[in-house]
Amino acid sequence: MKNIFLLSFFCIVSCSKNTQVHPPVGGQLSQKDLEISRNRSRSLNENERAQIKEWIKNQDEKFYPMAMNYWVNKEDLLKSPKKVDGTTVSYQYDLYDFDEAKIYPQPVVKKEVKLGKFSDLKAVENAVHYLKSGEEATLLVPSGLAFGTYGDNNKISNDLPLIIKIKVF
Repeated sequence: MKNIFLLSFFCIVSCSKNTQVHPPVGGQLSQKDLEISRNRSRSLNENERAQIKEWIKNQDEKFYPMAMNYWVNKEDLLKSPKKVDGTTVSYQYDLYDFDEAKIYPQPVVKKEVKLGKFSDLKAVENAVHYLKSGEEATLLVPSGLAFGTYGDNNKISNDLPLIIKIKVF
């Protein structure tokens, strides 16, 4: 038992020499660090928006910008009444990259969730507020509204804009 403890201790000590030190969650960043982060985010968003607009030009269907910084292929979505928080909805969506390759084989399915009481991708939450039962839509979402700078720690890498095909049922 003593040998296992010593072996574990030496492994932890030897591994810690190669780790990078990062500020703790909630730690403070300098004004310069905040400005660098803000400029990076702004530049990334501008580049992704330009790429998405270029992608839209090559499509047969039209896409319409939403106030939240994503596009949708339903013009009437902009005119639909917004469901109130607390309304129960069920929906599913598939995720694609902009090469239109499906990222996960199975859709993300949410059943009987209450609007305003659950957390999903911001663009998905927003679209679900306007889609009626049985409606489908395609969302074009910059990475900042998708999985951001961290990805989903699985198949979605950091800073990846997504195509989201959603259906409310």
